[in-house]
Amino acid sequence: MEIKICVIGLGYVGLPLARLFSTKYKTIGFDMNAKRCEALMAGHDATLEVSDELLQDAIKNHGFKCTADIEEIRDCNFYVVAVPTPVDQHNNPDLTPLYGASTTIGKVINKGDIVVYESTVYPGVTEDECIPVVEKVSGLKFNVDFFAGYSPERINPGDKLHTVEKIKKVTSGSTPEIGKIVNDVYASVITAGTHLAPTMKVAEAAKVIENSQRDINIAFVNELSKIFTKMGIDTNDVLEAAATKWNFLPFKPGLVGGHCIGVDPYYLAQCAMTYGYNPEIILAGRRMNDSMGAYVADQTIKLMLKKGIQVLRSNVLILGFTFKENCPDCRNTKVADIVKALNEYDLSLTIYDPWANPAVAKHEYDIDITNDLPTDKYDAIILAVSHNEFAELDVKKFGKENHVIFDVKGILDKNLVDGRL
Repeated sequence: MEIKICVIGLGYVGLPLARLFSTKYKTIGFDMNAKRCEALMAGHDATLEVSDELLQDAIKNHGFKCTADIEEIRDCNFYVVAVPTPVDQHNNPDLTPLYGASTTIGKVINKGDIVVYESTVYPGVTEDECIPVVEKVSGLKFNVDFFAGYSPERINPGDKLHTVEKIKKVTSGSTPEIGKIVNDVYASVITAGTHLAPTMKVAEAAKVIENSQRDINIAFVNELSKIFTKMGIDTNDVLEAAATKWNFLPFKPGLVGGHCIGVDPYYLAQCAMTYGYNPEIILAGRRMNDSMGAYVADQTIKLMLKKGIQVLRSNVLILGFTFKENCPDCRNTKVADIVKALNEYDLSLTIYDPWANPAVAKHEYDIDITNDLPTDKYDAIILAVSHNEFAELDVKKFGKENHVIFDVKGILDKNLVDGRL
């Protein structure tokens, strides 16, 4: 059959994938946010994941289209779901976006069509939670009238080296035959190759453990950082020495936010608990990493007190607000935890980030940030995100005569800073 693709969800994951698919297939991107679709059709991606040049080429030369009109996706036969899978305020999986996308698909899916989910979930969500919604809305029967697949996203926001086509893709299908079709579609555009998993549950499990493993490894070095700080030992010096062994894993301490590493372990933990198993290591890692924002704030305050700096009504500058360097993504940023902890001390905060959107920070966190380089002098400076712009800054120029610099990312000369993870 002639493949006509619809990618539902045009964020950090969906847009790059849809743009790539458009080079080989008729592709439509669907998003509930009409303004987002309009901006994309005008040739600009605010997430900066797809360059204006590539996006405009896809629209002009490959017929790529973005729409918020459900009627325009009815003639597609290969639906790809790339919506967020966040957690709620209690860190429980929030499947609301998936239910919404599944409802949309149920309204347009036809006999013989395939729907592939890319959103990160715990094993069984595709078959037990999403497919029943599609069945109910469409009136079609799963694996008789329509089919499914699961191919977990592996997008790394802000990474211009490991782009979607250069990252090996895990694929799967609801039947062996459908698995091969799904795999062939992805393999036709993914130059790094594909891996066809035996079942959708295996593919779901593979994805959720990727980020859980990384989360646990970072939690380990974060704990080491806390221990070595008490001992007066520089953690980065220790890691550099340990890394001389061939099989040492080179993880570094830091803030763990974003839509993947800081979220996916909760999906795996929730799944484990439904089977009567309490995942001790996974949740311990989450507790450690979720504590690091407050830890950075506390360490900064302690350093100020040691230098005789009055904390009350002091001026503090935070460099960076996004969850990672060189991208505008503020989802689940742990810099917000630093801000929350510092606000308990009745001081004046300035948050400078040339990448982040101040409107997004205000709407999502009720935190004021600026894109303008500060001109004031500060009692303390916290480098929270390692944007390229910050590596080139003379950070000391922002400090008063007596000041503290805390380097969360370890990118500054250690002789110029008072503390770092």
